[in-house]
Amino acid sequence: MKKEPIIMGIESSCDETAVSVIKNRKILSDIIIQQKIHNKYGGVVPELASRLHDKNIVKAVNRAILLARINMNQIDAVSFTLGPGMIGSLLIGVSFAKSFAMGLQIPLLSVNHIQAHILSHFISDANMNYSHPKFPFISLVISGGHTQIVKINEFFHMETLGSTLDDSVGETFDKIARMLGFSYPGGPIIEHFSKNGYDKRFSFSKPLVKGLNFSFSGFKNQILQFIRNNLKKDPLFVKRNLHDLCASIQRCISDILLEKVKKATQENNIFRVTLVGGVSANSKIRKIFTSFAKKEKWEVFLLKKKYTTDNGSMIAITGVLKYERNLFDSIYVTPYAKFKSF
Repeated sequence: MKKEPIIMGIESSCDETAVSVIKNRKILSDIIIQQKIHNKYGGVVPELASRLHDKNIVKAVNRAILLARINMNQIDAVSFTLGPGMIGSLLIGVSFAKSFAMGLQIPLLSVNHIQAHILSHFISDANMNYSHPKFPFISLVISGGHTQIVKINEFFHMETLGSTLDDSVGETFDKIARMLGFSYPGGPIIEHFSKNGYDKRFSFSKPLVKGLNFSFSGFKNQILQFIRNNLKKDPLFVKRNLHDLCASIQRCISDILLEKVKKATQENNIFRVTLVGGVSANSKIRKIFTSFAKKEKWEVFLLKKKYTTDNGSMIAITGVLKYERNLFDSIYVTPYAKFKSF
């Protein structure tokens, strides 16, 4: 085995065509081609996404190799997202990875998308504090498609402690944003308007869910009814109170997440926490977690924002860690849409 393997990572689980090249644990290139067309539809259209992946993947791979300043033949293995995700999009990435590996006669490394988000913290420069979490630790996975609390015992020894029973937190942000008249994706827009708002102006009840699971469906409906009832009294209610509304909603969601993670740390006697996924870029969530961590003497690890959303680097680093452990895959592996246990 080479001392410092060069791995290419391919991510195509949703609407980003992402390719990265990594040597050891240092990113040499990181290319993301976004699909802006979905914004006008209010969400990702699966058929459009898979077509655009097919159109963009060769371009992304060529750019990644060029920017990495390597020759194609220097690549030691190809890592790729096997699932979970949209099956049509996954098929494009999986098929390309298999063909690329066969052509170069190099091994394949299939990657669990959620696991890759968690392992992003082991990219050499990924964390805000430029250090890496020690095992064991608790990871909060929050994105447009996933909301989970995971206990990490080792690189590939993970245990799901809790997950959402319905909507993900990212999906909840987007749906509430639509109620407020915003376009997709709505989460960043809510965050933008919340910055000048008072986050204790409006209070909302939190879902009563046993254990470490989440439920956002009832919370979302509560917000909908709140907006409707106030619009009946004042047609300009949202416009007049937009900043405070966004701030209050964001504060309540942040508190829901913190309370569950706090419970997970206490039950497992682990006070080392990581945040991953697109929603972990939210400034309010980061502030609430870091403030609480300082008070309670937790260790909290936050990714640089470029590593929070879907990217090829998280697939590449997971590929490196699997390569080091000879965890190679057969050409016959098939993608899966729904989350499987780690």
